[in-house]
Parts: sequence; C-alpha cells; structure tokens
Amino acid sequence: MAVSLVTGGAGFMGSHVAERLLGMGHKVVVLDDLSGGFIENVPQGAIFIQGSLLDHERIDTLFRKYSFTYVYHLAAYAAESLSHFIKRFNYNNNLIGSANLLNAAVNHGAQCLVFTSSIAVYGAGQVPMREDTVPVPEDSYGISKLAVEQELRVTHEMFGLDYIIFRPHNVYGERQNIGDRYRNVVGIFMNQLLQGKSMTIFGDGSQQRAFTHIDDIAPLIAASVENPAARNQIFNVGADTPHSINELATVVAHAMGTPCKIEHLDARNEVKIAFSDHSKAERVFGTRGKVPLETGVRKMADWVKKHGARESSTFENIEIERNLPPSWARLAKVSG
Repeated sequence: MAVSLVTGGAGFMGSHVAERLLGMGHKVVVLDDLSGGFIENVPQGAIFIQGSLLDHERIDTLFRKYSFTYVYHLAAYAAESLSHFIKRFNYNNNLIGSANLLNAAVNHGAQCLVFTSSIAVYGAGQVPMREDTVPVPEDSYGISKLAVEQELRVTHEMFGLDYIIFRPHNVYGERQNIGDRYRNVVGIFMNQLLQGKSMTIFGDGSQQRAFTHIDDIAPLIAASVENPAARNQIFNVGADTPHSINELATVVAHAMGTPCKIEHLDARNEVKIAFSDHSKAERVFGTRGKVPLETGVRKMADWVKKHGARESSTFENIEIERNLPPSWARLAKVSG
C-alpha cells in the first residue's frame, strides 16, 4: 500500500487531494498547522498531525515513522498581492518549509514529491502562459514558488528524487476559507454577500482570470504519480476560459441569490490578465471535461450558504506598510 503525506491537507486544495488519495487506496497522513485550514476539512480515514513545516525535527520524525512513498506538498500561504508586504513570512513558510520537506524526502527515500506551484511564477504579459515560457514572477509569492520548482529540479539531478509540478490557477470550490480577505476572490465575494455587504473590486474590474473549480484539478493531482510520463515535468492545470472580475461578480451574485452590489476600490499592483495553455497536461493526462464557471460557482454557493459567513481575518504582522492598498493599510499592524 502506498503511504502518502499531504501537507496542507486540512486546507482547501489539500483536503480534496487527500480525499482522492484515500479513494485510490493510499494510506494518507495529513500535516497541517491549521493557520488557514480547518480540522473538519480533513477527510475521514486520514491520519491528522498538527504541525509546521518549519519544525524540521518533527518532519524527520514523521518520515521515520511512516516511510512515505509519495509526498504531496500543498501547504502554502498563497496571497500573491499581500506577499510584497510580508517577505520574511512568505519565504519562511513557502520556501524554507519546502526545503525542510525536500531534505526529509531525500533522506528517507520517498519515491516522488508532487508540488503545487502557481501561475504566479510567470509574471505579466505572457498569455496564454505555457510551461516553456521564461518565468519572470512579479511578487514574492511567485518568486518563492519558482525557487521551490528549481530546488526540485536540482534535487532530482543530484539525488534522484522524482517530482511532478503543477501550476494551478484561481482555484475555487467547496471547503475554501471564505474568511480570508487577502486571497480567493470567489470566496471573498460570497462572504461579503452573506454579510449584506457589497463585493469589493480593486480597480475597474477588467482584470481577467480563468477561474478553476477544484474538481478540475484534485483528481489529476492525486493520480499523477501513477503516470510515468508525468515524472519530472511541469504542468499548467485549470480552466481554459478567462473572465473579468466584473463578470465573476455577476455570476457569484446570481448563484447566491442576491443583488449584484459592487464597490470599486483603488487599483493595486497585480497582473491584469492571466490564463494558461493546458495542451501539455492534455497530452499526458488526456482531455477532460471541465466545470463551467456558472456550475462551479453554484456548487460552491450551495456549500457556502449551508456553512454560513466566516469572520474575515486580518493579517497581524505586516512587515512593510509602504504602498499597501488603502483598504488593507487601515487594518495593518506592522511587525517588529
């Protein structure tokens, strides 16, 4: 029996991947510090360990105990725009934590590490984004993701650890933390509407993204280790059709059964248009039908309405306050 570690398995994407792995017959261990996840997300049948990737001794102990066959690394703090202002936090959690995991995977003989990177590695002005596009990330989050990708490549060359890298984008769906005010615009919109507020949009709302329902990627990520052609490759995965943020707001309001109330805020520094080419993934994994935006948002809305609004958390340790978007600056606490 394959034994798989899922980091971030109490979070949104990680819990869905863990659930799929259990369905494939894997023994699954979930490691999560619950900073952005919830214990109720951990699927029944998985072994839950609360802990941080920054605790390298704890990581080594887990690898010694369970002798993991596969490692699925989905733990990250994925607020792209906020990452400019929390550089130390970003690199500790998204890069140093990953290095601890890589060390343990090599030292304890894991067969393959599956890593969820991001299209944030590409930067701006490169659409549709292709795996052979030269990455020029425009935020600290994208830089950290690209660094882990490069570490996986050199670790494979030096020590033989196989890897599979996925670059998903704008993923939404059931179990997403709608209380996070800094990321996941679909969840932010739904949480605002549940509280009778307007949906807030940075700038004029013409920014375009291809919004991806979790069912389009979780099965593929989980099963990837069974496909030899996927080893030591990078794949874009997600929806194909870009939509503007204004269009998204209309779809979300309709699914939630509320008027489409929008408040435009000052624009922030972000990539304006971002969507990917998925032809490489289709060649290796086959062509799959994808969840239309209206269908996926409706599924998420049904789940959200059952679970209710979440209090929007404020990031407590902003490291750089200069040039923060005004709506964030009003809430910021600068760390020492």
